[in-house]
Amino acid sequence: MELSQKKKEKLKPHKLPQTKEDIIFNVVNYTFFALITLICAYPFYYLIINSVSNNELSALGSIRFLPEDIHFENYKEVLQLDGLSLAAIVSVARTVIGTALTVLASAFLGFMFTQRKMWKRQFWYRFVIITMYFNAGLIPLFITMKTLNLTNNFWVYILPATVQPFNIILVKTYIESIPASLQEAAEMDGANIVQVFFKVILPNCTPILATVAIFSAVAQWNSFQDTLIYITDQKLYSLQYLLYTYINQANSLAQMVKNTTGSLSGVISAATTQTPTSIRMTVSVIVVLPIMFIYPLFQRHFVKGIMLGAVKG
Repeated sequence: MELSQKKKEKLKPHKLPQTKEDIIFNVVNYTFFALITLICAYPFYYLIINSVSNNELSALGSIRFLPEDIHFENYKEVLQLDGLSLAAIVSVARTVIGTALTVLASAFLGFMFTQRKMWKRQFWYRFVIITMYFNAGLIPLFITMKTLNLTNNFWVYILPATVQPFNIILVKTYIESIPASLQEAAEMDGANIVQVFFKVILPNCTPILATVAIFSAVAQWNSFQDTLIYITDQKLYSLQYLLYTYINQANSLAQMVKNTTGSLSGVISAATTQTPTSIRMTVSVIVVLPIMFIYPLFQRHFVKGIMLGAVKG
């Protein structure tokens, strides 16, 4: 027992005594990154405190650091807007389904592009990658979607975003860092290419797949331009597009308030007697918060996936 304890003590890394220069460097370093963190976090904090503070003070720009007259009526009233619940379902559905298909497609194509026995592997890889730099433009893309009957169709949110060249590059580079002996051993045991992919490659690609999932989920959740271009059916409006229209209406009504003393109409009267500023703040928080809660769940895989995918041994 004593020998094992001595071995453990030897294996423990010995901390070198810090010099005065080391202490100064650490203080400056931590202070600098703490300031950067505060600068990045403050806009989100500003949105939240203004969305729960006195609406009149918020409109005057008086809420800077601490909330005043805290209330949650803004959220109750904004969440009661017509079509909001259906739009939220559409956004959640496109995010979940789109992320799952994008991750699966990126993983499978990234894996196949590492297989030397794939027919014309280099050609197909370059064919996919070149789409990162060139595209036909908006009008040809719209004509293509209309020809495929994808306009006013839920799948217009999913199918065009399934194959992402950048994600394929990340996964391909990561898979190349996995020892080839794992696949060779599986093939010697009689596994085919599909079994190798699902039983050998996928379980060892968790970090990079989590990274791809973050990229895809954020893009799907924040997207509203595809609704603007391809969708006219209100039942298929995404949450971001609907809230985007509310923000635009709030902006136009803000000018009306300055010029007239009449009561607000339309979406504002349906929501409350709030100011356009309170609506903008509340809507922005509703859009941002869900993805902010999801992101930390994948954060521990994010850095590992990027770093291992970027370095080849």
